[in-house]
Amino acid sequence: MSLAVHELRTPVTVVAGYLRMVLREQAGPLTDKQRKMLEEADRSCARINALVAEMSELGKLEARELTLAAVPFDLTALAAEVAGNMHEGEDRGIRLETRGMDQPIRVTGDRTRLAAALQALIHAAVRERGEPGRIIVECATISGSDPPWAVFAIGEEPAVRALLGRAGAAPPPFDEWRGGLGLALPVARRVIEAHGGALWSAPGDRPQAATALRLPCCGYP
Repeated sequence: MSLAVHELRTPVTVVAGYLRMVLREQAGPLTDKQRKMLEEADRSCARINALVAEMSELGKLEARELTLAAVPFDLTALAAEVAGNMHEGEDRGIRLETRGMDQPIRVTGDRTRLAAALQALIHAAVRERGEPGRIIVECATISGSDPPWAVFAIGEEPAVRALLGRAGAAPPPFDEWRGGLGLALPVARRVIEAHGGALWSAPGDRPQAATALRLPCCGYP
């Protein structure tokens, strides 16, 4: 993985640099048609760059070479922040509804990387919903273990209930290799597991319609 990242990063950097130079018209003026084509090429180059960055992070997580912060923070505040910044799908009539955000749930970990994991889960749920409607984003605590679990669930109403019902048991498998989402979901699963947590999908015919994660609580109650 490290070798692949190195071999891809160099040519992508060169291509991106020349695209920016041409777009700044350092090689001469552009027509509107040329600019449109070059801007699309530049966006595609940015997507490749993002994928290479995900490959690098995934490789480091697999090799356990990535250092994660261990700072206490409020998971509900983080979930509300990430959901509030997610506007994809609004043009298709998809709206997010947050629940369980009124009471703080303390966890310990790398807030930045866990925020990226939550964002990946919400992004996947929005991308994979084919029709307008509501997606629930809910935080809860599950007792019965030491420490109790902090749970974040996202999906349609029945699926979220099923997800929360499995939070205290051995979680079912999670389908992380889904097309069109890059490596964000594989990275998210490994980040969550590195925090002592787990990530799983809802049972049924549409397991991709809902996902959940759990993390050990701290300072509870």
